[in-house]
Amino acid sequence: MQISEHELRSMTRDLEDLHDSTFPVVQKVLDEFAANMVNVVRKPSTRRTFFLGAAGAVTLGTVAACSTSATTTSPSTVARADANTYTGDLKVVALAAALENLAVSAYGLALKKAGAGELGAVPPAVAEFVTAAQKQHADHAIGWNSVLTKAGKPPVLDAPLTITADQVAMLMAAKSVADAAKIALGLEDAAAQTYTFATANVDDAGGITVAATIQPVEAQHAAILNFVLGQYPVPVSFIGVDAAVKPDTLKFS
Repeated sequence: MQISEHELRSMTRDLEDLHDSTFPVVQKVLDEFAANMVNVVRKPSTRRTFFLGAAGAVTLGTVAACSTSATTTSPSTVARADANTYTGDLKVVALAAALENLAVSAYGLALKKAGAGELGAVPPAVAEFVTAAQKQHADHAIGWNSVLTKAGKPPVLDAPLTITADQVAMLMAAKSVADAAKIALGLEDAAAQTYTFATANVDDAGGITVAATIQPVEAQHAAILNFVLGQYPVPVSFIGVDAAVKPDTLKFS
């Protein structure tokens, strides 16, 4: 690790403060967003499809090591969804839930591998950061799924993405903290850019607000991972969207 444990713990506390101060607002806006989506579902809309043209992303896959109820897989529930289940803003919501589930599962697998000694020596402060980040992603997933269920759609309780298998293989092959951190960084960068893209491609004001509020948390995850890897995260005025995840990566069996 390229920073001290004291520094990492300090960054983790700042991360928790950011999440704790913003998520109550997110929950309130999600309730309003969900109410609006109920009306949209009841009255079909002719709105355009979102996220067209976004570049592919590097993300992490679903793993069995998920340690939170937010992503406990329910095959019967997930199987009810197909490519036509989610449309308009709800497709973006489903994608966001899948991405958050990816993060929860990925961090869960990292913790499992660390516990088994498969990542070498793991400083305690790293495990503390991973645990904090995993919980925050779980909170986000629960929030997005609340919108889907209130709109009468099945929740996304797994990571049904076409890119899942390859990313799981990468994480399974990780041999060190640095290996796992690089993979997690790819996910966090993709998540931050996807939320950035969402702010310009979602119709509902509540959905835009939620995406804009969560995005800085994902960006802070990425910044901390950069520090862990010894890569100073150069501040940028605008986060790009080249690595934003496209909704056509959603794939339901």
